[in-house]
Formats: sequence, C-alpha cells, structure tokens
Amino acid sequence: MTRIAFIGGGNMARSLIGGLLKTGIPAAAITVSEPQAESRQSLAREFGVATYAENRLAAAEAEVIVLAVKPQIMPAIHAELRDTLQRNRPLLISIAAGVRLDQLERWFGALPIVRCMPNTPALIGAGATGLCANARVSPPQRAQAQHILDAAGLTRWVDDEALMDTVTGISGSGPAYFFALVEALEDAAVAQGMPRDTARALAAQTCLGAGRMLVESGEAPGELRRRVTSPHGTTQAALESFAANGLPAIVAHAVAAATRRGGELAAELDKT
Repeated sequence: MTRIAFIGGGNMARSLIGGLLKTGIPAAAITVSEPQAESRQSLAREFGVATYAENRLAAAEAEVIVLAVKPQIMPAIHAELRDTLQRNRPLLISIAAGVRLDQLERWFGALPIVRCMPNTPALIGAGATGLCANARVSPPQRAQAQHILDAAGLTRWVDDEALMDTVTGISGSGPAYFFALVEALEDAAVAQGMPRDTARALAAQTCLGAGRMLVESGEAPGELRRRVTSPHGTTQAALESFAANGLPAIVAHAVAAATRRGGELAAELDKT
C-alpha cells in the first residue's frame, strides 16, 4: 500500500484524493496537510483521510508526496520538509504551475521529481495533465505518478520540459478560452434577441457536444469541421468570418502569451 501525502488541501488536491479513492486506494494510505482548520475537518469528514496542520507530520511516512500548493508558497515550505524528504527520499510530484524541475531540486534536494500541469476540469474528473520527470524517476515511479494524475482525467508525458509552458498555454489555461467563447456566443445570441438563459444553455451544450465528438470519435478536428460545413451554408459563412477576422492568429497569440507568462513566473521564483 503506497502511502501518499498531499501538501495542501485545496480544490486540486480534493479532486485527486476523490479520484484515487474511487480507484480503490484506501483512505488510510492518504495524509493531507492543510493550514486551515475548517478545511482539515472537511477533508477528514468527506474522504476519511488523516489531516495535519504541519506539513512535516503529513509527509513523515509518505512514499509519494504531492505538492498541491501555489507556486509562490513553494519556497516557504522547503525548509520544513527538506530534512524529511532527504531522509525518506520519496517520489515528489509538483502540480504548481510554472515551477521547474531544477527549482524543485534546488529547494527540496536531489530527489525523483515529476512536474505536472493539470487544469481545472480535473475537479470533475475531466482534466488534461501534462507530466515531465527528472532523470531520477524510475519507470515504476512514472507509473505511480501517472496513476495519481489519471484519477483526474487524461494524462500525457512531455519529454522536453521546455514544452511544459506550452502545456500551460494550451490545456492549463485552456478552459478559460472555451468559457470565453461560450460567453461570446451567449452575448451574440442575446444581441439577436434570444433570452440569456436559452442562449447560455445552447452555447454550453454545444461546447460539451463538440468536445465529446472530438474525444470519442478519434477524428482530427479539421475533419469534423469539414463534415459539418456545407458549401455556401450557414456554418461556412461563420467560419469565413472567423478567418477574415484572424481567429487562427488570435489563438496563436493567446497561447504564446500564456506560454511566455509561464516562463516569466518561473523566472520570478528564481529570485526567491
């Protein structure tokens, strides 16, 4: 029974814990550190896991430690955990956006480390997560890390860590892009005279249905687009408007901006 400790008991940790319990991992194998007393009580009540106010107590016997804290918190917790980690040498999994493997090694020591970039749909088991590992991670440890993140949705390994900022730009930040598109569709329909609740329901369900078709059909998005685009029809008119207004360039610039910001966040942590 692999013992797993979560440092931080926020929403992402909750989604992973809930998913792991569904896969059959017993609650007794999971510990959580969380500074807020109310959150500790909620975690213990909802999942039956042991909770602690102090990080070192949660991590004391763990073979896998999941760092589920914000990037800015990472430098503050290494002093408390470093001795325990160096003594036990667990697999360290970080889900903090933008924090590089070399930074984690600098703070926590020469350990097997997996860096992950999940996204918020992980909260409903529909996440998309990119993972990369340092050279100290063994094949069984890679499988352990993937099993933990699989509990929240789809996972993909990225061999080149430099591409993790691109993962952030596509899937990490990506849910907000779709929310923005649905919001724009809703507003456009309202401008045409449609009631807002009807516009929102139709736009949201269309987003859900299109996503399911992409995932479940296995077809390329371009092929699915062609199938629903009749010559000289309504869809073609809309797509031609998208093209004329530079949608591909808009998306490319947005992903580049998010990717660039991910690198900047990591660089800011170098100063700590």
